[in-house]
Amino acid sequence: MIQKALKRAAGFVVILLILSLCVFALLYAAPGDPAEKRLTAQGVAVTKEVLDAERERLGLLKPFFVRYGEWLFSVIRGDFGVSFKDDMPVGPKLFQGLKNTLILTVSSLALSLVLSFVLSVFSVLRKDKITDHLVRVLSFISNALPNFLISVLLMYLLCIRWKLFPVIAKGDLQGLFMPVISLSIPMTGRFIRQMRAEFLNQMSQDYVTGMRARGVKMRYIMFNVIRNALGHIFTIVALQIGTLMGGSVVIETIFRWPGIGKLVMDSITARDYPVIMGFVIIMGSIYVIINQISDLLGHALDPRGAEE
Repeated sequence: MIQKALKRAAGFVVILLILSLCVFALLYAAPGDPAEKRLTAQGVAVTKEVLDAERERLGLLKPFFVRYGEWLFSVIRGDFGVSFKDDMPVGPKLFQGLKNTLILTVSSLALSLVLSFVLSVFSVLRKDKITDHLVRVLSFISNALPNFLISVLLMYLLCIRWKLFPVIAKGDLQGLFMPVISLSIPMTGRFIRQMRAEFLNQMSQDYVTGMRARGVKMRYIMFNVIRNALGHIFTIVALQIGTLMGGSVVIETIFRWPGIGKLVMDSITARDYPVIMGFVIIMGSIYVIINQISDLLGHALDPRGAEE
């Protein structure tokens, strides 16, 4: 187990190194000048002398590998650098945004899990009935709708037309409602289809046939079906956490929710490279860690995986 953990840790480090190098190279080759963006935003008259001095101060005149090496060693020491945009430390900005994104992610995931679990069990119990077909159609439609379209429709109906919620989220509970609903609708449709398929797969197993032949109540049968499906469902949910955190960028930007997604979008516009690189490292780490944890816990929850 120790050897396996060390191999996974080494792979984790290699993945992050490759990811950071690729993104750093893309930013290096991307059009646009961070120094010019900063000076223009401050209302400074941009001359060649002023621009060269600002580039020198930001370290933009150094060779590519020198800049990457300095950034990498700073990150290893726990220092994500200073923002090009406002000279503020990158670390506190990223972690404040990450906290708000986690609130949005956890809330959306919790709502989606409750709705999808109830509806998928109901659909399995009413298999091939009208209600089952209705649940399947609704799950297909919600899964097919993109987040941004749902966000715009909800914003028009609930914010502009009926004025029930603010258009711009202020980071409070009321401002959280619209982003959560926008993220939950397509995710619920996806979970319903996946959970229903796994529950039906379990219902076709021999142990369910034997329990039905012995006259076991459906309530107890469903308890065993759900328990045996937990490993697969947990893996699906765990993988969605990383995808959800990355996919919340659009929702946070539309509703102006002060999360890490909105922060990185503003940083891309401002060519704020330290914030972008910090975002890549944090999100890459979260995604890889979640994948590793889901793999380990999936085997622990799946009896067949435990036997292997």
